[in-house]
Amino acid sequence: VYQVFENVAKKYDIMNDSMSLGIHRVWKDVLLYKMNPSPGILLLDVAGGTGDIAFRFIDYVRSVRERQLRRKLKHHQNLSWQEIADSYQAETVKPLGDSQVVVCDINKEMLKVGRQKAQHLGYSEGLSWVVGNAEELPFGDEKFDVYTIAFGIRNVTHIDLVLQEAYRVLKPGGRFLCLEFSQVNNPLLSRLYDLYSFQIIPVLGEIIAGDWKSYQYLVESIRRFPPQEEFKAMIEDAGFLKVDYQNLTSGIVAIHSGFKL
Repeated sequence: VYQVFENVAKKYDIMNDSMSLGIHRVWKDVLLYKMNPSPGILLLDVAGGTGDIAFRFIDYVRSVRERQLRRKLKHHQNLSWQEIADSYQAETVKPLGDSQVVVCDINKEMLKVGRQKAQHLGYSEGLSWVVGNAEELPFGDEKFDVYTIAFGIRNVTHIDLVLQEAYRVLKPGGRFLCLEFSQVNNPLLSRLYDLYSFQIIPVLGEIIAGDWKSYQYLVESIRRFPPQEEFKAMIEDAGFLKVDYQNLTSGIVAIHSGFKL
């Protein structure tokens, strides 16, 4: 698996757009809206090497902070010019408040791509990159408010260990969110999806990334991943409560959510 992602790292974003016709961007946006992070949140994004979730988190928190500042100024009409200027200065100095996102990925090549994207797009505040195994995270207990893993958990060796580690590093009241390919619930779409997955995606991998085998593996890994209800039960077995899931695009992907209470 490590070799697969080392091979595809440089073409990962292009292939995601090609394989999903860009819809993966919408799925990731939905994940952030479901999270609805407030300023001050500490997020751990696991298997997030390319930074897609991290960058969305930063954008989301920035927009929340800006709206809070506007509301504050609107409700204090008697503020002096200096007080208004000071408020904007504080926003400029700390646009994320105390929010931070830690991107953790086992693959150095994926992290390298993420860092390059962050530099190119101008993300630096509140962002750090850590090499680490999802099955044995290099963090202490009860450190994070939210744990996300997007399109990563199906590639681990032991899903149960990943879920246990997620539970361990979350604070009491913390939230687990997983975006992953799942089981299509429309029979006609399911047949078309299988045809597309096995006949088209490896060909795209060969044409765009020069790598048929890696994309053949990625397609097969999707089919091996537990369906929605089975994965929900695994999350509950790890200790999470209030576990539910939301199907997107007829179950091509699902967002599972749980809380450490």
